[in-house]
Amino acid sequence: MTNKLLLLTVENQAYINELSQYDLPDLEVVDDAPHQIRQTNIWVADPPLATPLISVAKQLQWLQSTYAGVDALIPTFNRSNYQLTNVQGTFGPLMSEYVFGYLLSIYRNHQHYTDSQSKQIWSPVIDDGIAGKRLLIIGAGSIGQHLASTAQHFGMKVIGVNQSGQDRPHFDSTIPLTELESELVLADVVVSVLPKTPQTKNLLNETRLSLLKSNAILFNIGRGDAVDIDALAQQLMGQPKQKAILDVFPQEPLLASHPLWQLENAIITPHVAAPSSPKDVIKVFAENYLRWIEGKPLNYSIDFEKGY
Repeated sequence: MTNKLLLLTVENQAYINELSQYDLPDLEVVDDAPHQIRQTNIWVADPPLATPLISVAKQLQWLQSTYAGVDALIPTFNRSNYQLTNVQGTFGPLMSEYVFGYLLSIYRNHQHYTDSQSKQIWSPVIDDGIAGKRLLIIGAGSIGQHLASTAQHFGMKVIGVNQSGQDRPHFDSTIPLTELESELVLADVVVSVLPKTPQTKNLLNETRLSLLKSNAILFNIGRGDAVDIDALAQQLMGQPKQKAILDVFPQEPLLASHPLWQLENAIITPHVAAPSSPKDVIKVFAENYLRWIEGKPLNYSIDFEKGY
């Protein structure tokens, strides 16, 4: 039996080029004509492009997402009688570069020295450093674990948060989500890498944000709606020593009228902390395809009820 593969991405040719590096048996890549959408049984797709077409994909058996986040495909009215897999194992290093690039810059006063140089001023300050700082990572999956491993190399104390509080590698300790408030008040740095689920929407709301230390640093690199950005803007206005580094937002692009743009203690990046690359996605797909034709469970399967 020949499996038919439909590519629904903004970089289809790049994906085709990467697929050519693999000898995947009984696999035919087809175009995105309407009848092919109805008849193909395997998709490699960007979730926003796939979502409006799922309802007509009568033969779809497996969809390999090109993203880690698959919330666009979690059904409300859409179907879920197919296997959905995402991309994992590639984003941890990129997320770590993003987080620790900013942390090192902040704690080692890079901006101060840049400003001093522009004014030709010799102005040494005592660098705080990150060793010994308490890092709270909300979301203890593969990305959170990579962040925790990196943090331990820098001598940080690392606390993880997940639903159950079950221990995960590289964390000094792990707590359940129900105990989040008790750790927010202690954390020097908070990083949210949460998936998008009904339970995590506005998890960091006005009440919880108010618990943060006066000089805490907050990162949101998971899903945008985990943080109430209106409440965060108010919080940052009242706590000028706090900082927020934000890569994801409930609505993207962030509205030009939003006050976060104007705050000196907010850093805004346009969802670039860990972009998917066709090379990494196809590597995951190729490994999964060989499992598929052998009837083995697929790696990185998504539970539709949990949303991750």
